[in-house]
Amino acid sequence: MSPTTFTAGPEHGHVTFLGAGPGDPGLLTLRAVEALSHADVLVAEHEVLDVVRTHARQGVTEVHTDTDPSDPGAGTPQLTVVDGSSTTVGVPAVRDAAHLVMEAARGGRRVVRAVTGDPGLDTYAAEEMLACAAAGVPFEVVPGIANAVGVPAYAGVPLRDAEGADVRFVDARTASARCWTEVGASDGTVVVSTTLDSVAAAAGELVSAGRKPDTPLTVTVAGTTTRQRTWTATLGTVAQTLKQAKVLPSPDGGRPVIAVVGERSAPARRDQLSWFESKPLFGWKVLVPRTKEQAASLSDQLRSYGAVPSEVPTIAVEPPRTPQQMERAVKGLVTGRYEWIAFTSVNAVKAVREKFEEYGLDARAFAGIKVAAVGEQTAKALVAFGVKPDLVPSGEQSAAGLLEDWPPYDPVFDPIDRVFLPRADIATETLVAGLIELGWEVDDVTAYRTVRASPPPATTREAIKGGGFDAVLFTSSSTVRNLVGIAGKPHNVTVIACIGPATAKTAEEHGLRVDVMSPEPSVTKLAEALADFGLARRAAALEAGDPVTRPSERRPGARRRRSST
Repeated sequence: MSPTTFTAGPEHGHVTFLGAGPGDPGLLTLRAVEALSHADVLVAEHEVLDVVRTHARQGVTEVHTDTDPSDPGAGTPQLTVVDGSSTTVGVPAVRDAAHLVMEAARGGRRVVRAVTGDPGLDTYAAEEMLACAAAGVPFEVVPGIANAVGVPAYAGVPLRDAEGADVRFVDARTASARCWTEVGASDGTVVVSTTLDSVAAAAGELVSAGRKPDTPLTVTVAGTTTRQRTWTATLGTVAQTLKQAKVLPSPDGGRPVIAVVGERSAPARRDQLSWFESKPLFGWKVLVPRTKEQAASLSDQLRSYGAVPSEVPTIAVEPPRTPQQMERAVKGLVTGRYEWIAFTSVNAVKAVREKFEEYGLDARAFAGIKVAAVGEQTAKALVAFGVKPDLVPSGEQSAAGLLEDWPPYDPVFDPIDRVFLPRADIATETLVAGLIELGWEVDDVTAYRTVRASPPPATTREAIKGGGFDAVLFTSSSTVRNLVGIAGKPHNVTVIACIGPATAKTAEEHGLRVDVMSPEPSVTKLAEALADFGLARRAAALEAGDPVTRPSERRPGARRRRSST
């Protein structure tokens, strides 16, 4: 039953029990995303909320479920009600999950109950489904990728091979002696759900039940996330392996892990099959000093390389001090004053769009006007506005690149000789001078002001100066100056990547060593260049027989040679 077609009654709503998968938001199913987009109430553990909340509609009520801290042995989910902004409402109301799901469903509301992995394997989901059935509340189940299946896949550990060995799944927390005896007597693959500090005990159970101590074993923590780590050992050596890796003893020993045991589970081939942890920037914390809107696509690209982007705005965008100039230009746009309008940034598109909305206009006001965009991201912002640009540079994505493709004014073919150029208050004169040289008249209009953003939180500033970030991407000279001004100079171990020579020169003037230079002035190419740097660094470590580490894991103050990237 689909929430898009289900008609909720006045007294009873509808509950969707949804599997959120092991942790990677990209593993949500299309059906899960659809259900989330129609939810009135979202119920989930805190870590699951981080996975699903981006697909929930704006204003959805969120409900956190967490284990009762006063009774760690019970393990019963408890609920803390929060509003749509994720701030606690008064004193948290603690209740069991089944009752709160029922309360949320009353009054015809649509409830999504999200659980880690798959609902069919969740300890408490069946109890909550039974409660719905008893109360006559309609519900549906949206399966998710189970942790015991998804985590080995991300660790590069196939559970079966061509010989088709049996696969057994064991939850070490509830496994009986009979269960251990049965899996110990089998020669199939065993997937054990346990905790980091209980892996050795589970291995001991299997050895006692008949498995050979030299049976291969992999242990994966934080599977499918960029915090994932996997260790390869045997049943007999796993305790020593985790100790030598300085993983145990640890106060985080209670973290859940997935252990895969068996000769056919291919741990010996993990070097070839570990596709996730071998991504070029896997686990790298990368600082992206741009406005949130500008950083979004760059952050998505970095995530595809395995990085963990952190967006720190260094520039705040504000309206012009005197809006009359912008108002006259927009009116002129409607009355046919211009032949062209040229957008040199996403912010310029946003400023014009906001002024359009203020006057009740939309993209149809651009009819009959040629539109130019300085680059890909600006063009995408225009398309989102409903405008397809007529001119995007075929080469360098800059004012100079735009001028190379801009046609000269021709009085025979161009009925109007004027260009509307909405831009920042601190923009350079390159484009204006070039257009005038091509015979065009230019209305150079301040559409927005750029000012230095407020300093980031103290923890972020400390991470920047203390080497907590693995890399920082500088996309302009102003981002260098502003970041250093509001947060301080990045630590020596941090990889510095710059979009071009001018930005690199500014970085060096501020005492920074530039490690990576983009081959083209494009944020996409800049991210690619950083990924190439990470890949080369990884290959060098493997060739030297050294462990693959992130730059932030180096000894503080260690010197590095400049990269030729």
